[in-house]
Amino acid sequence: MTASDAHLQVRDLSVHRGSVEVLDIAEIDIPRGQVTVVIGPNGCGKSTLLGALQLVLHPTRGELLLDGEPMSANPVRTRRRMSAAFQEPLLLSMSVQSNVELPLRLRGVDRDQRRGAAELWLERFGVAHLADRHARQLSGGEAQRVSLARAFASQPEVMLLDEPFAGVDAPTRAGLIADFAQILSVTRPTTVLVTHDRDEALRLGDYAVLLIDGRVRQTGEPLDIFDHPLDREVAEFVGMDNVIERSRWPWPIAASDGGYVCVRSEQLSLSRGSGAVVRKVELIGPMVSVSVDVDGVLLAAQVSRPQWSALGVGVGDEVAVCADAEAIHIIAAEQGTPT
Repeated sequence: MTASDAHLQVRDLSVHRGSVEVLDIAEIDIPRGQVTVVIGPNGCGKSTLLGALQLVLHPTRGELLLDGEPMSANPVRTRRRMSAAFQEPLLLSMSVQSNVELPLRLRGVDRDQRRGAAELWLERFGVAHLADRHARQLSGGEAQRVSLARAFASQPEVMLLDEPFAGVDAPTRAGLIADFAQILSVTRPTTVLVTHDRDEALRLGDYAVLLIDGRVRQTGEPLDIFDHPLDREVAEFVGMDNVIERSRWPWPIAASDGGYVCVRSEQLSLSRGSGAVVRKVELIGPMVSVSVDVDGVLLAAQVSRPQWSALGVGVGDEVAVCADAEAIHIIAAEQGTPT
């Protein structure tokens, strides 16, 4: 992506909390009309970045641009081009209908127009039947749907979302994400979605920014980051179960350099045979997590319960382990570029 494709741009951004610098970002370009997921471990600065983009946190230095213009030059106009939703729905003590109409009322939209917009978006999020209910009477999932309907009702150019699906139970969350993804595919606002959930990032993201310790460590398509991390810290965050020093890797490697070998547990296959000893077995839902010892190196593998039952082995037994060459990823010893 080039800078000319960006709707939002972050340049030389530093944000402090007291004397501590919590963000130090040289550059981010956020593409127009796509979902950019901001991912990273807890405390890495994701919500701080979103707060800066909302103009509610004031940077120590740096520039935030919207369509190439400084966002701070006209804060009121900038905020009117954006909407936000959070993990906590933050609904006011009024009816659902009034909550969704509120941003439009504050912008001077006439009564009939804002009522029509609220009804439309409540319908799209599947909560039109709750329009007259008081916000305090909603379940967590219902409140979050109303919050998102309110965010979309003003038809923003930019949508800023801070873990909006984290506070609801798993079945409710799955349905909400499915509806949200469908709505985004039609409306296509420029969306910045903060999340720590890897599955959510892969499901919704077109582009990803990975933060660790307040700094950008990798950008690109979510799947590419998850399959090709640049360094060990990134690899561990994106769920690479096996990150092994190259000198200890038990099989030959064709690549000429790189400090660590990475492979996901689900990309290691087990079969009857020898070469590895089963050290630990753990049931995780429909899957079985298996720790195997290969020449003193512990590797994590993951197979389905039927596959594990068919093997007919247990702790202390020998198995054969295989890793496809395409599944193996080599990374630098320190922060750097994958080989």
